[in-house]
Amino acid sequence: MIKTLKSKIIAGFKNRKINVFLVFLLLSFTILIFTKLSKQYTNTVVFNIKKVNVPPEAVILNDSNTTLHITLKTHGFGWLKYYLKKPVVSIDFAEEVSKTPSKFIWGKSKAYLKNTQFGKQEEVLNIMPDTLIFRYDVNMVKKVPVILNSEIKFSPGFDVFDAIKPSPDSVVVIGAKELVSKVKHIETEALKLNEVKANINKIVALKIPQKNKGLKFSDKTVTIQAHVEKFTEGVLKMPINIVNVPDGVLLNYFPKIVNVTYYTSLDHFNAITSKDFKVACDYAKVTQAQSFLIPELVKSPKTIKSAKVNQQRIEFIIKE
Repeated sequence: MIKTLKSKIIAGFKNRKINVFLVFLLLSFTILIFTKLSKQYTNTVVFNIKKVNVPPEAVILNDSNTTLHITLKTHGFGWLKYYLKKPVVSIDFAEEVSKTPSKFIWGKSKAYLKNTQFGKQEEVLNIMPDTLIFRYDVNMVKKVPVILNSEIKFSPGFDVFDAIKPSPDSVVVIGAKELVSKVKHIETEALKLNEVKANINKIVALKIPQKNKGLKFSDKTVTIQAHVEKFTEGVLKMPINIVNVPDGVLLNYFPKIVNVTYYTSLDHFNAITSKDFKVACDYAKVTQAQSFLIPELVKSPKTIKSAKVNQQRIEFIIKE
């Protein structure tokens, strides 16, 4: 028991010595760090450029001037903030640049005079490059059509009357004339639908050009809506009308009756009659060596989606 107590006392002294050693080590390290940070150092740092007070009617065209290499002299504490996060320096377009009809010009001489972005303990020794040129253009407003990029397949017997169009069908583009003039239209992202038999109501994103980040668009999405109905086919027998036959010319033609096939919704099917259609052949379109007429559907109701004459040719002879 006496030996155990003795060993604990010796271990306690040893631990106390270790703790004292660690305290002195930490204190020495802290003094060393403060000593280093208190000294003056000169270094060159790459600063990102932040453009401020750019005239609202101007659009900067080139983004190549994005950094400045600035040589500073300051104490170690002052350097800490530049190593903890990416440094940024502002260029004030209202006070630090001169303007020409096509570009803004920044010179470091003005930046030296207006040294308000750095602390009192920071001395600016040099700025590179000494000149920056920002090409600009005046804002242009232009309306361009939206083109629907879609692949829609309906279930058998289902369809829509009108062409499916986006809403809005056009968007306003705002930006530099040089960039806006190149935009002819805006496409939507692909809309793919299969076995459609119910009304369509979808929001689709626009393909905004990523390479022209200076452009602004009035809309970033469009709505696609369509009323889907049950459709069916109908067939009607229609008489042939021959038009533009010269005086004194008598024709005999065959057949005199043709079938017209039309495609419409069930809601309109029963209301459609032969009076809604008219098939005619234009004799004035016959060439000298031609012995047939071509039937054309010259009248059809608005309540059908499509229609066609099943007979492609009408044979004729001229009576003597």
